[in-house]
Amino acid sequence: MIALAAANYGLKVHVFAPDADSPAFDVSAAHTIAAYDDVAALTRFAASVDAVTYEFENIPAAAAEALASQAPLHPSAAALATTQDRLTEKIFVNDLGIETAPFRAVDTPDDLIRALAEIGRPAVLKTRRFGYDGKGQRMIRAEGDVDAAAILGEFGGAPCILEGFVPFEAEVSVVAARGVDGSFSAYEPCANEHRDHILAVTRVPAPGLAPQTESAALGMARHIAEALDYVGVLAVEMFLVPQADGPARVVVNEIAPRVHNSGHWTIEGAVTSQFAQHVRAVSGWPLGSTARTGGLSVEMHNLIGAEAEDWARLLAEGGAHLHLYGKGEARPGRKMGHVTRLLPNA
Repeated sequence: MIALAAANYGLKVHVFAPDADSPAFDVSAAHTIAAYDDVAALTRFAASVDAVTYEFENIPAAAAEALASQAPLHPSAAALATTQDRLTEKIFVNDLGIETAPFRAVDTPDDLIRALAEIGRPAVLKTRRFGYDGKGQRMIRAEGDVDAAAILGEFGGAPCILEGFVPFEAEVSVVAARGVDGSFSAYEPCANEHRDHILAVTRVPAPGLAPQTESAALGMARHIAEALDYVGVLAVEMFLVPQADGPARVVVNEIAPRVHNSGHWTIEGAVTSQFAQHVRAVSGWPLGSTARTGGLSVEMHNLIGAEAEDWARLLAEGGAHLHLYGKGEARPGRKMGHVTRLLPNA
């Protein structure tokens, strides 16, 4: 989708990926199939382009640093290093004065027992790196015994983080962009509904979001982007915690240093899509308008696994905008596409 947006601006995209069946190859001008630790391939790739970006955060830091030494890399290697490790990220956010769930580093069974005593249960144990869509995490519930060694054994010795449970009423995200010149522009917060730890539905505007809460969420996203000296699109996922005496409190959950699934609605639903915005930012161009198209409400539904097989009905539905990603196999839990609907604004 980044490559398609770039093509609309007359830009040619060269995709570097280790997977021979990457769907992006079908819509790019050039591609390289090589491992992220192949220094020679990275060097040749960097020499062929004017700017480099990435579309997920599980790229080795060494690869990002190698590319940054040869071509402009946005977001920076430092921003990537901060956001691809859950522990480093939460320390960074807390140091900005922004609230997150309580957390502790966990490397040993004793660490886990101590962390549970300090944070309490229920809590969520997560790998510090490489987790997404519910992978690499485990709920530890309030009831039952805790076999710390067995639980950590499920993670294969990977460094972990324990996060306390946040009693939230809703999940929202702010998708925003920052330019090379420091300019900042954000889409309004969107409400996200998850099923089985996977984003199922995004709604814009977020239902019932108080103006004070929206302002706080946008301010946090901007503070994070500026502190990272970020260039490109990022998403900040947040919990809304109800308060007895006023609007909901905002607690930051995670930062995604990339275009984000909760921003896919912007393709039809905003003047400038998040993908076009990212291309503008990393190219050093002016940022575009983030206003909703015609002021309409928007709903984006992910098509997960076999749901994508309903494509014919969706194509026949008036007003439904279907996107299929070109992935070869519709496995359970795999995002195969999405459908966006523009609705009258209630």
